[in-house]
Amino acid sequence: MQAMDSALQDIAMRIRSAAAGGTALRIRGGGTKDFHGQALNGELLDTRHLAGVTSYEPSELVVTVRAGTPLAELEALLATQGQCLPFEPPHFSAGAKVGDTVDATVGATVGGMVAAGLSGPARASAGSVRDYVLGATLLNGRGELLTFGGQVMKNVAGYDVSRVLAGSFGTLGVITEVSLKVLPVAPAEATLRFGMGQGDALRALNRWGGQPLPLNASCWLQEAGEGALYVRLRGAVAAVEAARHKMGGEPDGSCDWQALRNQSHSFFAPRPGLCLWRLSLPQTAPVLELPQPQLIEWHGGLRWLHAPSADAGRLRALAAGAGGHATLFRAANDADRAGQVFAPLAAPLDRIHRELKKQFDPAGVFNPGRLYADM
Repeated sequence: MQAMDSALQDIAMRIRSAAAGGTALRIRGGGTKDFHGQALNGELLDTRHLAGVTSYEPSELVVTVRAGTPLAELEALLATQGQCLPFEPPHFSAGAKVGDTVDATVGATVGGMVAAGLSGPARASAGSVRDYVLGATLLNGRGELLTFGGQVMKNVAGYDVSRVLAGSFGTLGVITEVSLKVLPVAPAEATLRFGMGQGDALRALNRWGGQPLPLNASCWLQEAGEGALYVRLRGAVAAVEAARHKMGGEPDGSCDWQALRNQSHSFFAPRPGLCLWRLSLPQTAPVLELPQPQLIEWHGGLRWLHAPSADAGRLRALAAGAGGHATLFRAANDADRAGQVFAPLAAPLDRIHRELKKQFDPAGVFNPGRLYADM
């Protein structure tokens, strides 16, 4: 355990008091992802004053930053050195439908980025948030400051707790600081458009995926009644140019990758009575009998669609049959959100989740019910 400064001490005291009194705590940074998850329970525990970059070594491609630091601030710093977070974490601050919980002056925070574990269009090629977490510190349910991992990849061995925090939604503890691997911005980028239906698009993506092409992101959707596949290339100038000539298609500058990343694209606009569903599947999964329209990312591995919450059973069965799972990403209303947002865990995984929760948060004070109603 490390020594704590006054800000951490205040939070640690709050945690110990909550554990002693059986009070639930709701951990929140900018609040941009409050819409996601099962429920928001407990007294607010704000992490925004845990802000600032504590270490940045551009030559080592590593940055260490406190959890309440605005994500936009971190990305701006990295940009000054020609570097980035290659997994393109969404901000959701622009157009996010999360009510009064959003602080527009802060937006998404680094701690929330890790806790939510969400990645943008480049996920299938560049990797996920978890892949770039080198180390982390957190306050557990006893108010103890724990450190996991380090600042170099070689320190990662065995059961890496720092990466388990990615996607934990604050249920294991208060993330206070993280060390992240960063990468240089690609020197060249190009987007190609192909007019084709969903089946042809999936087959093309699978074919290209087996070739040495600088594929970085893809998006298939319906436009004016016709299917359109957008492919983003990133890499060395020569590699991007060679891929453009080999793949064909039409050079296109109309695909707004930032709008896809932050779900401000018109496809994601709320639809009366319908929820936004997220199906995570193997990239080789075929066309499924799902409600239309769909938007497909991650080279076929991520499929978005709008459907009522009552379709949960059918959607989850279809996803499971294809080797994946379905998540109710944005609920149409609070009643829909009160249902099963995340796919039920298999018995072995459920046991692991519960044991981890018990070890890190024995009194059950952190974000109860955020992932599952009884956890």
